[in-house]
Amino acid sequence: MDEIERIERRLKLHDVRVLMSVVQAGSMHKAAERLATSQPAVSRAISDLEHALGVRLLDRSPQGIEPTPYGRAIIRRGLAVFEELRQGVKDIEFLTDPTAGELRIACSEQSASGPIFAVIDRLTRRHPRMVFEVVTASVEATYRDLAERRVDLAIHRRTEALIEDNMVVEDLFDYGWVVVAGMQNSWTRRRRIELAELADEPWVLPPPNSPIGTFTAEAFRATGLRPPRATVITLSLNLLYRLLRTGRFLTVLPRFILEPSSKHLPLKALSVDLPNARGTVSIVTLKNRTLSPLAELFIETARAVTKPLAKPR
Repeated sequence: MDEIERIERRLKLHDVRVLMSVVQAGSMHKAAERLATSQPAVSRAISDLEHALGVRLLDRSPQGIEPTPYGRAIIRRGLAVFEELRQGVKDIEFLTDPTAGELRIACSEQSASGPIFAVIDRLTRRHPRMVFEVVTASVEATYRDLAERRVDLAIHRRTEALIEDNMVVEDLFDYGWVVVAGMQNSWTRRRRIELAELADEPWVLPPPNSPIGTFTAEAFRATGLRPPRATVITLSLNLLYRLLRTGRFLTVLPRFILEPSSKHLPLKALSVDLPNARGTVSIVTLKNRTLSPLAELFIETARAVTKPLAKPR
């Protein structure tokens, strides 16, 4: 308690908030406008904070105001403090009304279309006042959003190189890749297909340097074939699904998109073998961050929804 009391006497949350605003705005004048206060009041708050800590927190340059290493250290921890307080208010709201709550999730487009859709569908049927903010991004951006506390949890493919010491990773299920077509496509009526037969079909694929684009090219090369020429190159799942529904195009997707919630997608996996490349979808949270009751409920529901996909290792 002596250390806590010493910090309490030296630091004020308001001054830390002002410091964060100044760095975000790039100037004290702009920060004062955002905080609806005066520039002298902002300068005084920064001065008090620097005096309490005994170090310089800001540097001025032609480009504006930049935090010193000491300033960055306080801001990084300040973000965590204010996020925990924000979450505390959300926890109180949830405990007051367990049928409501708000959760921020970062994930891939594929996870959003598959297991996350299934979890949100189940929870909102039971608790229609719950709110979910779903941010879809690359695996790198997803892990970064979690590390910087812009989201409450992440669901994405497990990527060892991006896992930090302060992250908790729980594997949900492994998955393979399949060639997918719309239900009207004539290939869906074939019981057995060789990959070579599909080489000249119209394909919709993500960019070649994306995980699916890379895997597709490697799958064709492994069987002695050239990678297919994509008629449409896109990261948009909405465009992809619309093109597949015409019955003219093929693509490659992780199998889990079709399994947990396939009823809402008129798509079918074709009977064609692809190399046994597999990935793992995981839930990632932060060790030093207490999960909200809604986050715990979401994770519990995700385990139940994806249980049929999980296979013994």
